[in-house]
Amino acid sequence: MLKQISPFDGTCQIVITGGAGFLGVRLARALLAQGKLSLAGAAPVDIGRITLVDRAPPPTDLLADSRVSALIGDLNALLEAQDAATPVVTAQTSVVFHLAAAVSGECEADFDLGMRSNFAATLSLLQACRALKSKPIVVFASSLAVFGDAPGVPLPPVIEDTTLPTPQSSYGIQKFIGEQLMADFSRKAFIQGRSVRLMTVSVRPGKPNGAASSFLSGMLREPLAGVRAICPVPADTPVALSSPARTIAGLIGAAQASAQAWGPRTALTLPALTTTPAQMAAALAQVAGPAVAALIDWAPDAVIHNIVKTWPARINARRAAGLGLLPDSSFEEIIREYIRENTDAIK
Repeated sequence: MLKQISPFDGTCQIVITGGAGFLGVRLARALLAQGKLSLAGAAPVDIGRITLVDRAPPPTDLLADSRVSALIGDLNALLEAQDAATPVVTAQTSVVFHLAAAVSGECEADFDLGMRSNFAATLSLLQACRALKSKPIVVFASSLAVFGDAPGVPLPPVIEDTTLPTPQSSYGIQKFIGEQLMADFSRKAFIQGRSVRLMTVSVRPGKPNGAASSFLSGMLREPLAGVRAICPVPADTPVALSSPARTIAGLIGAAQASAQAWGPRTALTLPALTTTPAQMAAALAQVAGPAVAALIDWAPDAVIHNIVKTWPARINARRAAGLGLLPDSSFEEIIREYIRENTDAIK
């Protein structure tokens, strides 16, 4: 359902693709609570409308807000139609947060799904934004997976802002393609593009998804619910994580940064907390008790480990720090934040 669109009234008009997903819903709630948005460093303006685009409807609390509309359907199909009755973007669109994507495990298992969801949809969305001729801000949710430990070309010990992406999975390659599309559409002044490389988000509520990194939430979420969980990688595997709150702060910060503060590069690597599954389990024991941490089963899976071990774990995010974006202070605090926000999911 799409609520009637009123004429542009000088407010900020926002589109979130993947708007019914975990990050999309959280982003929408954060923006609504904020009430205003500073567009690329300009004076803050009221948020007039948020359009959530996804295959599934968003939660009822969002639809109850008069500022929220839902556009339900396959993003490629909606963009192919892009008619007056159900536009994904309009001339009044101020900001697009492009979060919709197939996740890492899905893309590795189904190449065509990944190319359609992560490449074709991104290109179509950018073409639709280009056709507006209004140069909207587009924030693209890229991924740490654009970096990979390539055979014969090992990653540096720490990822810097200038480290060259070397993706080693279909998902990582598709995200890097998206970054390059964003860079060229920005160079041609069709959009104001900002690609944000997200870390693995932990702890995610709900059910596991098809991402290879899903266990990094499951190994905490399930034990807290009284259910056994599996860690499929060695306990000393280093990983780079970010809490949901820090991830949303990064997305909003990208939209609000001035062109001068953002700089000439379109892609920004967000800060990360470096940890290991062993340290995560120890944090769980510290916060929730040893009996809860004992619900983690350590059963290495070579397929998942071969993907995860190519990802970088140590990030020096100087550009992000310059925008006021900082990593989480500790994994214990991430767990406490999850417990505070998901009391119904804690046994």
